Amino acid sequence: MAKIKKEVEVKYNIVVSGAAEIGHCCEKIEEISKEIGREIARQQHTLVSGATTGVPYFSAVGCNEEGGFNIGFSPAASEKEHLKVYKLPLEPFNIMIYTGADYAGRDIIMTKSADAVIIACGRIGTLHEFTTAVETKKIIGVLEGTGGMADKIRGLAESYCKISRQVIYDRDPKSLVKKVIKEINHQKGDNLKILDK
Repeated sequence: MAKIKKEVEVKYNIVVSGAAEIGHCCEKIEEISKEIGREIARQQHTLVSGATTGVPYFSAVGCNEEGGFNIGFSPAASEKEHLKVYKLPLEPFNIMIYTGADYAGRDIIMTKSADAVIIACGRIGTLHEFTTAVETKKIIGVLEGTGGMADKIRGLAESYCKISRQVIYDRDPKSLVKKVIKEINHQKGDNLKILDK
């Protein structure tokens, strides 16, 4: 009897990083964040975030609107701590991972779990996730025009690090998600070539 080869589509884990408090972000940041999440879902990949408010929250909402799947990495050690101490939402996250590592440790665990990181707006925590992504050689997408850290990263990257191939810039959320996925595909293809040798 012949074996039937079943093709399995590999889903990528794409972190959405950005401001939990969005007062300093661009005017349409809620809708832009949702559109990032929707496009990740349309492309049938998994959205990963810090299980917090603001950009991560709205991206998870958008992901759910398109029937996508998202994972939240909480800084808390338990659901109770997540709600009572950190005062963070449980909805709309499909799965919650309680890291017990506070914000800084959570950022590292979450970012290392990703195939890529997309940044919109942001403050110092977003910068921490960006530098973690740089140090762990992740693909990074930056949505410029969203305010905050997203509009400062190009200058930082060009001045202080040699990472130009690793960072993709765009002003359109759909286009940025597609470019990031294309780069993941490219790098995964290079990895498969190495395995074949």
